[in-house]
Amino acid sequence: MTSDTANIRFAGSTFGVHRHVCAFFHSEEDKYGALLPFIKEGFDHGDRALHVLDPSRRTDHLRRLRAAGIDTERAEATGQLKLHSCRPPIDEADASINPYPIISLIERELGRGPELGFRLTRLIVEMEFALDDQDGIKDHVEYEARLNYVLPKYPDPVVCVYDIAKFSGEVVIDILRTHPMVVMGGMLQENPFFVPPGEFLKQLADRRAAGDRPHALNGSAMRF
Repeated sequence: MTSDTANIRFAGSTFGVHRHVCAFFHSEEDKYGALLPFIKEGFDHGDRALHVLDPSRRTDHLRRLRAAGIDTERAEATGQLKLHSCRPPIDEADASINPYPIISLIERELGRGPELGFRLTRLIVEMEFALDDQDGIKDHVEYEARLNYVLPKYPDPVVCVYDIAKFSGEVVIDILRTHPMVVMGGMLQENPFFVPPGEFLKQLADRRAAGDRPHALNGSAMRF
């Protein structure tokens, strides 16, 4: 990591060596209150912004970026801003190698950043797609764990955004265990609950063998 890619601020703190963070929010205002300064700082530093979200959210998302002073039309035209659907079509050849196509998408896009002339890609992924099975993601927490094999190859910060009301406490605990960084109490910090991916995936396989499969919905009573 160079000095160019250090000192990236987010949610009242600074990223260290670990760049994979789960960020839990209770409302759109809460979420954008944390995300917009991070996004705006990236534009000010000439970083690339890749935002993965539901297509139905595109118009409101761009409106909020413009309200923060970002020229979204110019940024999209120059390639500095890219909005990508969280429900991309699955390439069958790709899926035969990697059953988690969004991991392939993330690795491909992070690799493209330097090719396009950007020192960093600031990646934000809104996790609504975890609530359905349409995208080839058979187990969301397995996807999050496997992402930890990919992300250390890149200096780019990756923020996985969760509406905490939409996930059960059981799933929230597993999400915590698959992210080395967490936004908790509105503050970015190292996650004491993180489990290395190899260990977590072994535990997950044991749980599956025992017939234990957590439910995503029903809302969470946990507070962050």
